[in-house]
Amino acid sequence: MANTLRLILADQLSMSLASLQDCDKNNDLILLAEVKAEANYVKHHKKKIAFLFSAMRHFAEALTNSGYQVRYIKYDDPDNQGCLFKEVARATQNANIEQIALTFPGEYRVLEDFKSWQQKLDIPVTIMDDDRFLSHIDDFAKWAKDKKQLRMEFFYRQMRQTTMTLMEADQPSGGKWNYDSANRNAMDKDVEIPTHTQFKPDQITEDVLQLVETEFADHFGNLQNFHFATTRKQALGVLQDFVTERLVNFGQYQDAMVQGKPWLFHSHISFYLNCGLLLPREVIELAENAYHNGDAPLNSVEGFIRQVLGWREYVRGIYWLKMPDYKKQNALHAQRTLPEFFWSAETDMNCLQQCISETRDNAYAHHIQRLMILGNFLLLSGVHPDDVNEWYLIVYADAYEWVEMPNVSGMILYADGGLLASKPYAASGSYINKMSNYCQHCHYNVKQKNGPQACPFNYLYWDFLDRNREKLATNPRLGMPFATLNKMKDDKLRHIRQDSEIFFKALDNNERV
Repeated sequence: MANTLRLILADQLSMSLASLQDCDKNNDLILLAEVKAEANYVKHHKKKIAFLFSAMRHFAEALTNSGYQVRYIKYDDPDNQGCLFKEVARATQNANIEQIALTFPGEYRVLEDFKSWQQKLDIPVTIMDDDRFLSHIDDFAKWAKDKKQLRMEFFYRQMRQTTMTLMEADQPSGGKWNYDSANRNAMDKDVEIPTHTQFKPDQITEDVLQLVETEFADHFGNLQNFHFATTRKQALGVLQDFVTERLVNFGQYQDAMVQGKPWLFHSHISFYLNCGLLLPREVIELAENAYHNGDAPLNSVEGFIRQVLGWREYVRGIYWLKMPDYKKQNALHAQRTLPEFFWSAETDMNCLQQCISETRDNAYAHHIQRLMILGNFLLLSGVHPDDVNEWYLIVYADAYEWVEMPNVSGMILYADGGLLASKPYAASGSYINKMSNYCQHCHYNVKQKNGPQACPFNYLYWDFLDRNREKLATNPRLGMPFATLNKMKDDKLRHIRQDSEIFFKALDNNERV
């Protein structure tokens, strides 16, 4: 049998990885490498780099302890070649390697690079399917074929049926596919929120933290209070704690936002799912068992499973179906550059200040903060998709292009013209006030519609609809707001346009807003 070099990427830290399944421990070599090309192709959040480097080092240690031959290249190794291809080339020169085995990567640019290696190295290269996902990209393409609309809800129902998840024979548990209507509560002040799972850094992580502070000092974010899980055992602990302590209330409060409380009842497992420390099937089964055992209500369990079995699989399908053209989409012709305060958090808009600060501190924000505060503002402001995609890819520790881009270009910015979302997720200050307590502590008045003290979301919302009227007015889900807009008196519409113009001028001049 040929000696095989098996490259493991930073988001493939799973013992069940396809390229490991037929590994010959006596003859094959496993390669993991911390390389500049991946750590710096965008300036990733410090905590994101620290998390992945530490998880990679712990995974390499687990492989070695299991009897695998492992070659691990640290970022500061003097001979580090700087990119994955050069490290693979070096490994094939220094060892008796006759073939290379790879697992299908999570990003289009990496796959294109992989495809060139066989010719460059003159060695057989096999790219295996990433079977950690529950829907193969070819199956998604078959589902999508000839459909006028690619709505997640219908894909999700098919996944429920295919995997027999939350099903009673051929019917969904409880008689409904979706319990989202029960999952939109703001959080009462007296609700007690369990402490999120935290881990004290071990020596491996401490070494990584020191490395990141030295080598990535100019990157966004801080490293204080680093407490991520960095091993499979720890990641399983995060999952178990969620199911035991927070899943029961996850559903009703999953859209809520509370100042100073970034973690709430969410699972915090996307970091570990997306890098391979957890697998979607085990996550889904544990949550489903909680429902069957009477430990969590159906609305919470279904809402959580929909995120993993539905949304996560769906956005991956969209990404691989539509790349590389998807990266270029800009249906609303947004052109503004990313505001400077998205790096500094220096803004008088309290909701944005809170979400950006928490993102800087934690490399995390939950999905409503990402969509309806940060994303909503970027949509209303007409920021270019390239800038927004890069920011989201940089700042969140669970962000990889396959999951980040459809969420940003499709869900947040409507840049794909409605391929993914049935309408733009635009909202005024009233939504933010309903779902959070941010407005109570804000410089602006959420009740005020116009003028210097008005919540900017209020007039920016109507200005967004006004300036995109030609593209959006026929959208059936926007019938009510456009009916309201069409009834507005000229004087009111003039104030909206004036306030928006003043705001955007200040924004473009990097003045405090």
